[in-house]
Amino acid sequence: MRVYIPVEIARRVRQAAHNRCGDCLSPQHLVMARLQFEHLLPRVKGGLTSEDNLWLSCPLCNAHKGDQVSARDPETGETVTLFNPRTQDWFEHFRWSEDGLRIVGLTPTGRATVAALHLSDDPDAIQVRSYWVLAGWHPPRE
Repeated sequence: MRVYIPVEIARRVRQAAHNRCGDCLSPQHLVMARLQFEHLLPRVKGGLTSEDNLWLSCPLCNAHKGDQVSARDPETGETVTLFNPRTQDWFEHFRWSEDGLRIVGLTPTGRATVAALHLSDDPDAIQVRSYWVLAGWHPPRE
């Protein structure tokens, strides 16, 4: 079910997110589908459709996330909350692999998010990123 998001809130969220996916940093101008408004705390878990609970997500990341709010860190086995692009800095939790194709988790939150959202093993994402790397558009530096 699609939720109505007021135009002004949508504009502010897009601006705050720099018009890119909060998880994989894919920018709107390179994604063939419209970036989606993700509820950071999913509606099914009580999340509101409010500006402070919305961020942008590409369709792949949003589909993999579903209603997850936490996941297991594959290194420690600990269950941790997923990365929150509204309150956490991407580069503190992740880095790009040398070839720019995969996202590497640096922290328990980063590793759990990489695993849960398939940020480094989704074949479609890897293939598309390879074209972006060849074109010199990827990986993002900031």
